[in-house]
Amino acid sequence: MTYIAAENRYETMPYRRVGRSGLKLPAISLGLWHNFGDDKPFEVQRAILRRAFDLGVTHFDLANNYGPPYGSAETNFGRHFKDDFAPYRDELIISSKAGYDMWPGPYGNWGSRKYLLASLDQSLGRMGLDYVDIFYSHRPDPETPLEETMGALDQAVRSGKALYAGISSYTPEQTLEAARILKDLGTPLLIHQPSYSMLNRWTEQGSPSLYEALEQVGAGAIAFSPLAQGMLTDRYLNGVPDDSRAAQDKSLDQSMISPEKLDRVRGLNRIAEGRGQTLAQLAIAWILRDQRRGTPVTSALVGASSVRQLEDSLAAVNNLDFTAEELAAIDEFAVDSDINLWAQK
Repeated sequence: MTYIAAENRYETMPYRRVGRSGLKLPAISLGLWHNFGDDKPFEVQRAILRRAFDLGVTHFDLANNYGPPYGSAETNFGRHFKDDFAPYRDELIISSKAGYDMWPGPYGNWGSRKYLLASLDQSLGRMGLDYVDIFYSHRPDPETPLEETMGALDQAVRSGKALYAGISSYTPEQTLEAARILKDLGTPLLIHQPSYSMLNRWTEQGSPSLYEALEQVGAGAIAFSPLAQGMLTDRYLNGVPDDSRAAQDKSLDQSMISPEKLDRVRGLNRIAEGRGQTLAQLAIAWILRDQRRGTPVTSALVGASSVRQLEDSLAAVNNLDFTAEELAAIDEFAVDSDINLWAQK
């Protein structure tokens, strides 16, 4: 059946400006890190994507090696795009990234010009697109000059294969230097994609903090893993389920889930209940809290394994306001918990 987007798709989702750019993103974006590889039913993927767009989610975030297997999330998204979303291309923000292991040999990883630009071409081919809206350096490369990595992003934009340049998991100092290089090249840094949640607060730390650095250079932030790889949901309130990511060692090691951390999660759940929210909704709303408080997050990047889970996450936008008392209560439990899998070692 031919997909026709809901006419009221822009009525409930807030849209936020990315730093000092002219671009806006939905307050909640959909990430295709999990659930869009070949191990997930194609029809389930289709239902999630359609429902997301019908509810105002205009931003779909991918990377070259999302799957499994590597590349399959982009290939599957390309099929969905052709079948359902091609008429709406100008209403969509589609992003991809390169920086982690993708293909064998010395040119399929990290941050060289060779790897980044070859990966971008491959991503466009898999998705059947002429361009992506945002192309990211997925992580800093300690062995490649930052000038080379940023030069590749600049070339991607100048070639018309990307509209904007982004970085992910860079430190504040690396972010400032990356932004300086890009500015000198004439391609501003649009956005940073850090991991950030109530249990992973590294972006608030340091002097400058990442958010202070982004404010200084006029870039936005889109926070990935706002639910702490599932810890900030009702999945772990009573222990570790057999079918959970932690039990299956999928992006969350079971050793990270200590009784102390679960006590914090339960404390946060009690606050969520008092606000009439699920724990996941509280976690997302907290990410998006008042931008004047030094956390200029443009968008929260969520995943979804079902339409029901997607709808629960998107309902967070119905209550984004916090009292000072609520924020203080949250801070008692929202303690950095050493779960940042993407920290530079």
